[in-house]
Amino acid sequence: MTYSGVLLPSTRRALLHRIAVAQTEGRAPSLVAAVQRGGGIAWSGARSCVDGHDPDGDTQFRIGSITKTFTAVLVMRLRDEGLLDLDDPLEKHLPGTGVGQVTVFQLLGHSGGLGAETPAPWWERTPGDLRPELADVLGERPLIHPSGHGHHYSNPGYTLLGSLVEKVRGDSWAGVLRRELLEPLGMNRTTPQAHAPHAGGWAVHPWADVMLPEPTEDLGLMAPAGQLWSTTTDLLRFAGFLAQGDERVLRGSSVAEMRVPAAPPETGDWSGTYGLGLQAVRRGTRTLIGHSGSLPGFLATLLFSVEDDVAAVVLSNATSGPLTGTVAADLLEIVADAEPRIPAPWRPLPEVDQELLALTGPWYWGTQVHGVKLLADGDLEFQPLRGAGRAARFRARSDGTWTGLNGYYAGETLRIVRAADGTVDHLELASFVFTREPYDRSAAIPGGVDEGGWRGLAT
Repeated sequence: MTYSGVLLPSTRRALLHRIAVAQTEGRAPSLVAAVQRGGGIAWSGARSCVDGHDPDGDTQFRIGSITKTFTAVLVMRLRDEGLLDLDDPLEKHLPGTGVGQVTVFQLLGHSGGLGAETPAPWWERTPGDLRPELADVLGERPLIHPSGHGHHYSNPGYTLLGSLVEKVRGDSWAGVLRRELLEPLGMNRTTPQAHAPHAGGWAVHPWADVMLPEPTEDLGLMAPAGQLWSTTTDLLRFAGFLAQGDERVLRGSSVAEMRVPAAPPETGDWSGTYGLGLQAVRRGTRTLIGHSGSLPGFLATLLFSVEDDVAAVVLSNATSGPLTGTVAADLLEIVADAEPRIPAPWRPLPEVDQELLALTGPWYWGTQVHGVKLLADGDLEFQPLRGAGRAARFRARSDGTWTGLNGYYAGETLRIVRAADGTVDHLELASFVFTREPYDRSAAIPGGVDEGGWRGLAT
C-alpha cells in the first residue's frame, strides 16, 4: 500500500501552527501555504490580518524570482530540441549583447560573472520601459567577475535568457511560456499580470504595526527574471513536474539535470548550491530543491524533496518579515518526518540478463572490495563494501560499455574486459582494474603481481 493524501490531525495542526506563527511573528498582512505529497495536495492553510478574508489556493501572489525556473525550463526545451547547446556562447544565438562569450550554461547557473542587478534606478520598483534595450539592463560594466569561475546570482542574466528564448522561438517570452509550459501543465492561474482574485502588495513598518502599499510595476525586459503571478495550487503542480518531468514539456532526465549543482557556492555560503534555474538547500540529511522569490510587497518560496515525494509552497504579501523559505522547509519536514513515505512493495525482476547477473557481487580494486548490484531499471550500482569510497551508478551504452551517472565516476566509462575464451577477465573503470580476487594473478593487472604471491610474516 502507499500513503493516502489525508494527513493525520496532529500533522495538520502542526502545519497550521507553523504558518500561524510565521504570519504573526513576521507581521504579514496575509500568508498562504500548501503541501503536496503523492501527486496531490495534502494540506493547505492561510492566515490574514483581515478576519474572514484568508487567501486560498486560487489567490494570486507575485512570485518574483521563482519566475527564473520557468525561464530555465524554456531554455532546456530549446536544448532538447537541438536548437542550441548549453555550452554555446550567447553570441551564437543572441549577437550584440557585449557579453556574448558567456555561455548558456553559465547564465542558467549564475556563473557567467554578470552583476546581480541592473543599473539604477531600482528595477523592481520602476517601470520596465525605463530599460527598453538590453544595454539598459546590462549597464556599462556588465561583467564584474570572470565568467565560469564561480556562482554570483544575476537578475540581468535571466533577462538575457528570456531574450534568447524570444530570439530562437521568434515569439515573446510570455507567449512561449504560455504555449509551451503553462497550458500543457494546466497552470491557468500563472500569468505575467495579476488576475483576480489576487493579493495586494504591502510594506510593513519595521518599528510600528502600520502598512504602506507597494507599487506593482511591469518589469519589461526583466520579466523573465521575476514577473510572474501564481497560486499555491499552480506552484505545487509545477513542483510535481520539476520532480518527475512531463514529456509534454520536459523529460524527466532533463529536469533531473536542472537539479544538479552547476557551480560552487559563493564564498562563505555552504548551506546550498544552484543548479540550472533551481536552488538546492541542505537541511540536515535532506536536499530540498526549488526557488525563492521576492518583489516589493511579496515573498514566495517553492521547495520539494524528490526522495520524500513532498513539496511545499508559501506565499505572502509583505516586502519583508515572514521567512517564507524557512517556513516552506519546515512544512515539508513536518510532513516528511511525521508521516514518512511508505515504499512500494519489493518485487523481483520480471526477467534477468544472465550476463549482467554474472557481473554482480564483489570486485576488488587492489585490496579494496566493492559490490556490484543489478538494479531494477537495468543500471549497475558500484558501492564500496568497507569504509568510505567512490560509489557510483552506471548506465549501459549501445556499444557494450557503461557510463557513470554520479559522484567521482560521473561521465567515466566502465568496460567489461574479456579473456581470449570469452570469460570476464576484469572490469576497467577510468584506468582502474577491478578483479574477482584481490590482485588476481590470472587477470591483466597493470604492473603485474609478485610471483611469490601472498605471504605471512615469517615468509
